[in-house]
Amino acid sequence: MSRNRGRTDGMQPARPEDTNTPAQHLANNAENATPFSFVVPTEFVDLPSGGKHYAPGHPLHGVDSIEIKQMTAKEEDILTSRTLLKKGVALDRMIQSVILNKSIDPKSLLVGDRNAILVSIRVSGYGNEYSTNIACPDCGVNQQYTFDLNDTNTYVGDDIEELKVFQVAEGVFSTTLPLTGIEVAFKLLDGYDEKRLADGIEHDRKKRNDKVITRQLRTMIISVKEDTSKEVINYLVENIPSMDSRHLRMAYKAAAPNLDLSQNFECSECEYDQKIEVPLNADFFWPDR
Repeated sequence: MSRNRGRTDGMQPARPEDTNTPAQHLANNAENATPFSFVVPTEFVDLPSGGKHYAPGHPLHGVDSIEIKQMTAKEEDILTSRTLLKKGVALDRMIQSVILNKSIDPKSLLVGDRNAILVSIRVSGYGNEYSTNIACPDCGVNQQYTFDLNDTNTYVGDDIEELKVFQVAEGVFSTTLPLTGIEVAFKLLDGYDEKRLADGIEHDRKKRNDKVITRQLRTMIISVKEDTSKEVINYLVENIPSMDSRHLRMAYKAAAPNLDLSQNFECSECEYDQKIEVPLNADFFWPDR
């Protein structure tokens, strides 16, 4: 195409395309310069919660799946950003980037739903085979082991009746502690809760004062005998018998919809052969590190 196209010499009338605005010229040139048309594929991810545990008004209330686009180099930039990694927000930014409905706050997603999205992103980006180092639970030998991320099951909270756990609101459950007989209400954790819990655990670790169990209980408990005050909750957490603490943690696990990532592990050094939880280590999203 002549670079003089669009000029007038006073004798020749302007061509129709010369009436385009500069913005239209740029758009036309960009379109002509693109050698192919490519649309990033999307997929629907089934949410373990089925949308049942989001409050009315949340974009996922009553919604059983979410549409995301497949991971691209843009998301890889997010995953390799030192700044985002240092701040601990790389995964949140990636989830935000792939979700098509931008009204959804990724931190407001329940932990189980976030896990389902993360696994789907990992499979579309790097494939379903996930190789990582595993220490055998029996002999302790470290070895490379490959898991199939397509071999997962969805748990939707079917076992709550066995532990006498009852849903009282969207994402809120109650149970009676077996030893003390105290009624406790707890909530399902979302991304905000998970981040706050992780930050607290890291803070304790730096001070060499681990409080993993009590921090977990404080994060999930919302009332004790219908009393929502921090003083009452803190008193229970600091004095709860181990039997009741274990019951409460098991009650949460039974109530929380999630992906079941347990798969069979066969040790190459000993005869250990059992199901273990697939470890979501650093190489889950950074397989080439």
